[in-house]
Amino acid sequence: MTNQENQLFGHPKGLFYLFFAELWERFSYYGMRALLMLYMVNEFFTYITDEAYREEMSFGIFAAYGSLVYATPVLGGMIADKFIGFKKSIMLGGILMALGHFFMAFYFKSDVLGFEVSAINHFFFYAALALLIVGNGFFKPNISTMVGRLYPEGDDRRDSGFTIFYMGINAGAFLAPLVCGWLGYEYGWHYGFGAAGIGMIAGLLVFMKGMNDGVFGDNGQQPAEYIDKKMYGMRTDYFFYLVAALMVPIAAFLVKYNALEVLEGMQLHSALLSLLGIVILGILAKKMIELSRMEVFRLLSVLVLTLLITVFWSFFELAGTAITLFAERNVNLTLLNASQTNAINPGYIIFLAIPFSMMWVYLSKTQRNPTTPNKFALGILQLGLGFIVFAMSAQYMDAAGRTPFMFLMIGYLLLTTGELFISPIGLSKVTELSPKSMTAFMMGVYFLSSSYAHYISGAIAKLTTSNESGVIPEPGFMTTIIEKVTGFAGGYSESSVEGIQSLVSYTSVFTQVGVVAIGMAILAFMLSPVLKKWMHGVH
Repeated sequence: MTNQENQLFGHPKGLFYLFFAELWERFSYYGMRALLMLYMVNEFFTYITDEAYREEMSFGIFAAYGSLVYATPVLGGMIADKFIGFKKSIMLGGILMALGHFFMAFYFKSDVLGFEVSAINHFFFYAALALLIVGNGFFKPNISTMVGRLYPEGDDRRDSGFTIFYMGINAGAFLAPLVCGWLGYEYGWHYGFGAAGIGMIAGLLVFMKGMNDGVFGDNGQQPAEYIDKKMYGMRTDYFFYLVAALMVPIAAFLVKYNALEVLEGMQLHSALLSLLGIVILGILAKKMIELSRMEVFRLLSVLVLTLLITVFWSFFELAGTAITLFAERNVNLTLLNASQTNAINPGYIIFLAIPFSMMWVYLSKTQRNPTTPNKFALGILQLGLGFIVFAMSAQYMDAAGRTPFMFLMIGYLLLTTGELFISPIGLSKVTELSPKSMTAFMMGVYFLSSSYAHYISGAIAKLTTSNESGVIPEPGFMTTIIEKVTGFAGGYSESSVEGIQSLVSYTSVFTQVGVVAIGMAILAFMLSPVLKKWMHGVH
């Protein structure tokens, strides 16, 4: 097949197969994500009678799940890079994730199986989350790396291609809450989870068709030296399939243990994340000895960008927890239920991704394209302004403490434009700045930012629970800002209305998040010249 025959709309054909595979994989992930928090609070943990503790438990599970989902890509990227290749990793990850979604669909009622039903449901619940965590580790970094490998070094279409790929991610993320959220509310949570599993199967079928059509070429094949090599008496790929299976019970234990942390003050999960960070830094330090000076500085720039996007996702991921509950309790929703509000952000991206892609190409041609560090700073700034808009809605509340839907829409718009300045650009630059021998590993490190971000986001979300002290800071600069933004004098309300009290908690936290994000954006602007120098010619 000639190079021209391998093109579609000016991009490699493989991009569009990966686009649709990722679309359906993200449909499965975001369908489950849209339901998870509401399911835990409203059904799974209802045996916990204290509502505040129930919320904290749910925040803890959500944080542990989200954190581990983005920690496993480091290991999945390393295994794919060195041992089994991207294609086999993606297939392995997709199969595990499909199983996880279908496990979430299992739910037995006590009048069918008797008193042991609770233990059975808990087994399926934690096993499902574990399968999704491990599967994502093998799927997520490697499909993004395959997109980068479609473009030769220095190809101006790379940022545009990743923005198109990002639109596929968000097309799935847009459809999922609408479909799964509707099924969950109308027929039961587990029908929604089952629909997510069907989406994952569809993603696998699209990817398999791409392999059969040969649009990926040799991109993603298993390294030749390991095709016939044995590891502990097994074929290399079979050995790592076994490793993946053994990782599932470990992940299930970590998720469940995190729920116990909430009630007993244990810190195993945070200790493991810290240990993982130290191990990653050790691996990188060892690798840097083998790299050229230019490669070392480029790698350092990836690490700084990773730190910046950790800040971004720490706040952005409140969408799945605190913002979803805020929408359920304190927003006058129109046409959408609370779980379906998770479709607002990806819905915006669907409409904006192509215009943004065209904008980057135009600005590049006219020599006015902002550098990557400046794009990151602008993205964090817009995120901060979005949270300020959420908080400002309190000034227009009704007697029940509910705010106009318009503020939720405007706030999400700012979060979305901020995301488009950061996320697809970051994916593109990781593949461009990382040494070729460790691209998938660095993609895993980049996704690890979301692991730490989910953990931080969970801690922030817990500040919104009704019994949490410290939501309002001591009188001073921050309380003045909270009062100016929300209209609540001193950040408090004497009202006994439950909706108004919850609105005080949510909007006070949102204001503080907005202020901190804007401060981080200013810091990012200050770092921009240094990062530009470290990137050695990469824009």
